[in-house]
Amino acid sequence: MIFDRTMMAGQDSRGLEESQTGLAEHQAASESGQPDSAKARQILDGARKVFLAQGFDAASMNDIAREAGVSKGTIYAHFNSKDALFAALIREDKRQQAEQLSIYDDLEGPIETVLPRVGFAIMDLILEPAHIAQTRTVAAVAPKFPEIGRAFYESGPEYGHRRFAAFLERRAATGELEIADCHAAAEQFFNLAQGVLFKKMLFAAQPKPPREQIQATVDEAARVFLKAYGRR
Repeated sequence: MIFDRTMMAGQDSRGLEESQTGLAEHQAASESGQPDSAKARQILDGARKVFLAQGFDAASMNDIAREAGVSKGTIYAHFNSKDALFAALIREDKRQQAEQLSIYDDLEGPIETVLPRVGFAIMDLILEPAHIAQTRTVAAVAPKFPEIGRAFYESGPEYGHRRFAAFLERRAATGELEIADCHAAAEQFFNLAQGVLFKKMLFAAQPKPPREQIQATVDEAARVFLKAYGRR
């Protein structure tokens, strides 16, 4: 029992030292005028590598601290739990992906040529191995942490659907498309463009396909979509 108490005391001491170190670094960053978010980004970058390599359950805060080059106390100064850290990582990654979806705002030309370009840009992003790995990780933890699954869906697929629906509405307003429900049409196009490529990658049945295969799948999706919604 003495040994157990000694071990527990040592662990508590180390935990206190880590927390104090994290707080000190947090205060130093504030006093020096350095943005606190820079440290948070450093932690997120380390966490991303660990989560993608090990999955959520196997990843430890010690591993993340080591990969990020910070103390565990510093992590807890920014994120109060592993699931909070993972949720923040999901939001950050989806924010970066959302910036790439600004392609919708600058596309010009007839819908017959624009739609395949949009579809390819979307699918090239969705079929990135890192995105596939993150999808698997989220799917595994969502039953236990539904807020993480909800955050992933709302800031990823749902956000993409809304942006694409707005693009379709603008094109429908020009008379190029005849769509009663642009949000439903956006979801349909995403599903058509994915074909079986996304599922094959998700289940590790194949690596990311070559550009030609992605483009061929998207071209066929655009053809079917325009057959249903194109101007008659």
